[in-house]
Amino acid sequence: MSNGDANRLASRDGKIPLHGPEAFAGMRKAGRLAAEALDMLVPLVQPGTQTDTIDRLLLEFALDHGAIPATLNYRGYRYSSCTSINHVVCHGMPNAKPLKEGDIVNIDVTLIVDGWHGDTSRMYPVGEISRRADRLMQVTYKSLMLGIAAVKPGATTGDIGAAIQTYAEAERCSVVTDFCGHGLGQVFHDRPNILHYGQAGTGTILEAGMLFTIEPMINLGKPHVKILADGWTAVTRDRELSAQFEHTVGVTRTGCEIFTGSPAGFDCPPYRLENAA
Repeated sequence: MSNGDANRLASRDGKIPLHGPEAFAGMRKAGRLAAEALDMLVPLVQPGTQTDTIDRLLLEFALDHGAIPATLNYRGYRYSSCTSINHVVCHGMPNAKPLKEGDIVNIDVTLIVDGWHGDTSRMYPVGEISRRADRLMQVTYKSLMLGIAAVKPGATTGDIGAAIQTYAEAERCSVVTDFCGHGLGQVFHDRPNILHYGQAGTGTILEAGMLFTIEPMINLGKPHVKILADGWTAVTRDRELSAQFEHTVGVTRTGCEIFTGSPAGFDCPPYRLENAA
């Protein structure tokens, strides 16, 4: 979600929703299905595969399982997923151009199951990739997990951002500041806003029952992005590689629960089919 959208949400009256056991059960179901959809793609993301084929398969998977892709026709967006390749930071649109050997692609899907939103994204290597591309993906995934590790009642949203930013910048990467994570549940985008940078101890105090995404976008080059003429696709201004991972989480009494972990163990590349659970 862009920070502009986040600011509009933040300006509305009302408190951050706190959810109980029924909501957590709904989010587990939605999150697991979204994760299974991304698991399905692992053997399919290969050189020559078209991202519009991936998008079609995700739509079919959703409908076959009684779900609806949240992005389809969302504010005029025409696709069931976002497919962001190489220097595309986020919101890349699926098309007929085939993936190439050495590409890296983020696939982002949100499935609505019984009214609840499961929102997740992962990076996929296309064939053999460069060491710098692989390193970027590893740094980005660890950034996500360090952000998640900061989630507990009494912590702050600034603790999440600080954990991500401190690690990523120590690894000589940059954090995109134009987009953020967001609350969700029975709506797609809600409070709280989750910045992926910031100062520990600042921001919103986390409480048990909050639901939100953490979805850092990490660049090999500078953090600056621009939006293309289609109004959606965000790219790095310096055309350096960008990567993103995303989980949906819920704050529990003792920490947090990840709703979108991969049932097959495909949370971060390399994805080894023979090791699938």
